[in-house]
Amino acid sequence: MSAYPGGTGERRRGERRAKRRPEPPAESWFGALGVEDTQAADGFDDVESRYDGGLAGAGRTAPDSKFLSRQARRIVSTGQTAFDRIHRVFLGARAALGVALIVTVVVAGMFGARASYAVAIVSVAYAALALSMWLLPQFRQPVQPQELARLGGRQWLLTIGADIVCFTALHLLSPASSFNYVALLVLPVLMAGVLTPRIQALATSAGVALALLGVAWLAVLRGGEASTLMTQAGLAGSGLFVITVLAGELAGRLAREELTAKGSLELARQQAQLNRLVIEEMQDGVLVVDRRGRVRAANPAARRLLAPSGMCRPAPFQLRGVEAWNELVKTVERAFVDAVWPESGRDVVLQFDSGETRTLRVRIRFTRRHESQVSEEFCVLLLEDVRNMQARTRQEKLAAMGRVSAGIAHEIRNPLAAIAQANALLSEDATTPAQRQLTQMVTDNVERLKRIVDDVMEVAPGRGVDAGVIDAGEQVAAACGGWAQGAGVTLDDRSAVRVELPTERLGAVFDPDHLRRVMINLLDNGYRHSSKQPGSVQVRLSAPDGDSVRLSVASDGAPIPPDVERYLFEPFFSTRSRGTGLGLYICRELCERYGASIDYRLRTPGDPTRNEFNVVMRRQALVDADAPLLT
Repeated sequence: MSAYPGGTGERRRGERRAKRRPEPPAESWFGALGVEDTQAADGFDDVESRYDGGLAGAGRTAPDSKFLSRQARRIVSTGQTAFDRIHRVFLGARAALGVALIVTVVVAGMFGARASYAVAIVSVAYAALALSMWLLPQFRQPVQPQELARLGGRQWLLTIGADIVCFTALHLLSPASSFNYVALLVLPVLMAGVLTPRIQALATSAGVALALLGVAWLAVLRGGEASTLMTQAGLAGSGLFVITVLAGELAGRLAREELTAKGSLELARQQAQLNRLVIEEMQDGVLVVDRRGRVRAANPAARRLLAPSGMCRPAPFQLRGVEAWNELVKTVERAFVDAVWPESGRDVVLQFDSGETRTLRVRIRFTRRHESQVSEEFCVLLLEDVRNMQARTRQEKLAAMGRVSAGIAHEIRNPLAAIAQANALLSEDATTPAQRQLTQMVTDNVERLKRIVDDVMEVAPGRGVDAGVIDAGEQVAAACGGWAQGAGVTLDDRSAVRVELPTERLGAVFDPDHLRRVMINLLDNGYRHSSKQPGSVQVRLSAPDGDSVRLSVASDGAPIPPDVERYLFEPFFSTRSRGTGLGLYICRELCERYGASIDYRLRTPGDPTRNEFNVVMRRQALVDADAPLLT
């Protein structure tokens, strides 16, 4: 049976009317402005100063953002909304007022102005209600603005409604010559203006004004002067209306201030996260140092530059006390004294205990100085490895030269093919050994030029890249096996080449043929310059983290001189008379084509295989990662 009169059609029409009918606003001044969820636990407490705890300590200290005013931080960091705070103060004021009513009755009785039993009962009942709502746990839970927005709601009846009833009763029960309880009605009217919407607040004031007029009319019936009593009640009611409007405006301003503080804090949090992300991903090192030489913040790039290998400890740490950083400390002290620094920066040389030297280009910027003498001053050091700067310059030159070389190589192919064909025809008519020797020399040099042209065209810019995911361990093992077979080397425990592969399968973004070519170049170089003793060349594949795969080829040959190292990856540079100088250049170009990198470094003196080439490839999951390994 339908619950709506008129059957299904009437019910559907009623549902449509209900959907179209706008809901009355059930929010306070704070709810209408959207600040009821302004909590310090909303993720804002992870904003910190970059100078307090460093980049690695994000989220572990109190908010210290320079984007915020002190008032904004105070508002949001209290852990409560403005509505909750005012509501708790309201409950505390009611409890204090209830105690004051009982004390007033007792003190009045002691001085002979005994109150009536009805007044005493109302005072005790009000005090009991107010104290219970202030102390009992079930009333200490946060109250939503919607719960006070309804005039007949439980929260409204137990607070504002109970106050109006009790204070009106006290005003009615007390004789004219006794206490004046009209002033107590300001409390519920004030709270209604602050905690409830404007319509409900004005309705509350109207109810109180009508109650005052009713009490005045009863007093007139008992023989009071009508003009005086009604005028007093009217003025009191008008004052309550004014209090309601003013309280509402003040509450709205407080709500807007809290909403602005929340927006400012959210903006500061996002800005701090963005700055932290940008600085951490920068290729240049960033150090924030104070006058005492204490590093307040250091991004990963700076920590790598300050250590001979790996990273130094996270900030904060002291620059003084480390011998390798003495020149950097002197640079910082000089910068603070001069308060100026060249725009292009200056070079600082770090000398590590291992004998390695690293030249850094240091650019310094200063924080804005404040007039107050208590504000701390910092300088920001922008560090860049000079070798990287030179490498970028060379890379730009090589890119231009590569485009020119590709064009030249393309033009060489046709005449080279004509030379090869003509030489083949001449070799058919060669009859003497001298003639056959000359034609063979032409053939050998033509083949050499063809290989050079093919190598140049292989790394020519503009070629399409079809990067797939390969099993790095399987491809490295196959490349090492193929190279060993061609070089006549046996891969066993007594072999000069030892290969260490992980037990897990590692997926890397690369082309199998190109990875094989890189491996053959590195193995040729390593084996050529090694002592040929067992383990003199080590090939190691590992996964240092979840995003990369590292391939290392190290040998025990003599260290590469610094004047040779800087040209290792440049084309047509070779220490051999018959070398083309394209091997390592092609390796680097192939690696960059797939988002990988290749570099050379000299290990510590105690390591027997000091010369090491590292290829770092992008790691990616294999599609058939659960398939068994090939044996």
